[in-house]
Amino acid sequence: MARTVRFHEHGGPEVLRLEDVEVGGPGPGELLIRVDAIGINRAEVLFRSGTYIETPRQFPAGLGAEAAGVVEAVGAGVTGFEPGQPVSVVPAFSMNDHPVYAERAIVPAAAVLHRPDGVGAVDGAAVWMPYVTAYGALVEVGGMRAGDTVVLTAASSSVGLAAIQLAHRVGAVPIATTRGRTKRDALLKAGAAEVIVTDEEVVSERVLALTSGRGAEFVFDAVAGPGVADLAKAVAPGGTLLLYGWLSGEPTPYPAFEIGMPALNMRSYTLHETTRDPERLRRAEAFIASGLRSGAFTPVVDRVFGLDEIAEAHRYMEAGTQVGKIVVTVDH
Repeated sequence: MARTVRFHEHGGPEVLRLEDVEVGGPGPGELLIRVDAIGINRAEVLFRSGTYIETPRQFPAGLGAEAAGVVEAVGAGVTGFEPGQPVSVVPAFSMNDHPVYAERAIVPAAAVLHRPDGVGAVDGAAVWMPYVTAYGALVEVGGMRAGDTVVLTAASSSVGLAAIQLAHRVGAVPIATTRGRTKRDALLKAGAAEVIVTDEEVVSERVLALTSGRGAEFVFDAVAGPGVADLAKAVAPGGTLLLYGWLSGEPTPYPAFEIGMPALNMRSYTLHETTRDPERLRRAEAFIASGLRSGAFTPVVDRVFGLDEIAEAHRYMEAGTQVGKIVVTVDH
């Protein structure tokens, strides 16, 4: 039996329960992981509330797709792993199939990465989703290079902060946006070359001013909704507007053409484009592990909760005040 977070109906954080659940052993292609830390993502808040892109197939339902721990058992046909190895689980599957909010979890071996030396459980649960999301979109899909400018919305999120570090790693210039001034100093400290406060400034006008009228080669947007119309005006000729989130919850128009407006590349991006592609994931793992070893990448953890504080962790996520990753640790 393992303590496992489940919910029996959609609702607020109060529907989350910590229950004893039989785990069993790993099947073919799977690993049994002792979970030491869990990365909390907004997707789980939406899944719990019934507003995510997928819904629970049945109740009670589990949660979670990002964790760090130690291999306890190896399923048939799995190579490259053995009991006792420290690992991280990356989101590459449905929470309906392999929830990781638990003391122990069975996960696909294809979604498990070896944890680099010196990376503890908390950082191991905080690093992969943000950095793989940013790397997959900006490097694999976008081809970001030295000298490019990238505008990052919701920049105080774990993905936004990872993207700032990623931009520096390749020699690009990160411009962060944030709604109010409260997070401005934290973003500058995190490495943003400039911070645009969207409650006070028009993003496109400021970006054009900062780039001598050229615009940004990339806009990496987590918000979507009507704001894309202005973001599109900030994109340089031949540049790309990448949508990887939908925090606004509002319909997202394709920006209308205007006289003199350059052709626009606009596409959505999902983490699974990288985590479910073995070759892309292999390259992402190598790139991120290299950054961790060199010190170029340091995951930003805002706050750590215990497993019995899972409801409070979700409330904190919903408050939107964090700068970086929220992690839940599991005592054994």
